[in-house]
Parts: sequence; C-alpha cells; structure tokens
Amino acid sequence: MSTLKIQPTAFALSSSVRQLGFFNLKLPRNCVASSNHFSRYGTRRAPTVSMSTTSSNPLEVCVKSSTTTPNKLGDCPFCQRVLLTLEEKHLPYDLKLVDLAHKPDWFLKLNPGGKVPVIKLNEKWISDSDVIAQVLEEKYPDPPLGTPPEKASVGSKIFSTFIGFLKSKDPSDGTEKALISELSSFNNHIKDNGPYVNGKEVSAVDFSLAPKLYHLEIALGHYKKWSVPDSLPHVKSYMKAIFSRDSFIKTRAQPEDVIAGWRPRVLG
Repeated sequence: MSTLKIQPTAFALSSSVRQLGFFNLKLPRNCVASSNHFSRYGTRRAPTVSMSTTSSNPLEVCVKSSTTTPNKLGDCPFCQRVLLTLEEKHLPYDLKLVDLAHKPDWFLKLNPGGKVPVIKLNEKWISDSDVIAQVLEEKYPDPPLGTPPEKASVGSKIFSTFIGFLKSKDPSDGTEKALISELSSFNNHIKDNGPYVNGKEVSAVDFSLAPKLYHLEIALGHYKKWSVPDSLPHVKSYMKAIFSRDSFIKTRAQPEDVIAGWRPRVLG
C-alpha cells in the first residue's frame, strides 16, 4: 500500500492512495460516462484517494487514472469537471482511479459501458458529467453553482474546433480560423461579463469549459507550437484566473498525460 498526501483547498482534508489495482481488460481512451452498481469484486481494487471533510460519508467517484504516473489523476476533462464541482461545493469524495487501458472486472460490473466519470449518489451509480453536475447541484445547492440558461452554452463550440485544428494536417483548411472565431466570441463575452462566464463568481459552465481550455493550451502548444493570440486578452485572463483556483490546481491532469492522451488523434 502506498500513501499520497494531498494539501487542503478551502477546507480540511486528508487523503491516502491504496494501490490494490489489477487491470486486465482494455477500455477506450475517451472519457464519457456510464453507470450501474459498484461493490468489491474479487480481491483486487483500483487505487483509491480518500478525501475527508466534516462529513463522514464521502461520495464514491470513478475517474481516469494517469497513463504516465502511478496513483495520479488522468487527463479526462469530463472527470475534472465533476471533481471541480465536488471541490467547489466542498463535498468529500472517495476517488477510484481506473486504468482505462486495462479496465478491471469490478469496474466493468458496475459500469458495463466502461467509461468515466461515474459517481454514486443515493445508492445509485450516475453517469455523464452533464447529468452528474445537475444532480449535484440539486442535491447540494449550497454554494449555488448553476449557470443561467442564456449563458449555459457560452464557449460550447471551442472544444470541437480545437480538436479539428489539432488533427488538421492542412494549414489552409480553415480549422485554425474556426477556432479563433470561437475564441473571439468568447473573448467578447468575458470582456462584457467577466471575469467568469456568469460574472464575478464561477458557475457550472466554467467547470465544463476550463478543463477543455487546459487541454487546448497544452496540446496545441506541444503539437503545433500554437497559443492563444495576444489579440484575445480576455480569453487569456480568463484562463489565468480559472487555472489558478485551488480547485483547478488540485484536479488538473499532468501535462504529460494531456500530451499522451491526444497523441493518437494527432498522429493516427
């Protein structure tokens, strides 16, 4: 058994990682969600990070593990979105790190679809980061993190245009222009409404968008030597603000995992 100490964010917490995993099946690299039922199967389990606050009942959540470093979070932006929500709501959670290249039997039994994140709420396993965020907001409304409907889709096309540009082999195919167009729209929104999407306070839409911008920054910087233009200062200030939050620092993937995660899309 190995131990990992995690520093507190806005509340007291302690953690331990128990390396009891044995992974023998393959799972797709992408991170979406699926759910079912969780229990212990056999004699082996996934690495676990137990986080405790004043509550004695931490929420169980399964997320992607690192492909480069044992007992570390992986590069799934949808998993980070859920963890950001838990952190910002100061909810204790018991993290199950799942090797998606060799998914274990216990994970397949609770989640036949084999994708992450999944979280246990009200004795049921819930999948899909959108659904998880909504259920957490309804069940734990304080502090409120909901985004007004008219702002919920702000920046929603940035991720798909980032992927298009990242995969592109043709500099003249318009994918970079499409990404800059979406970033420009976001820049204008933050200029008029910032520092966050809904104003002075972070909300659910920020936790969805921020991990994707983190991937954008690292992957495009590595594979294309590209960065957000200085002509979009409000995008850059937004990224600096959200990336510097304690909750983000604690739940972000290692850059080497982000780079490794996108490699098949770039080189494939």
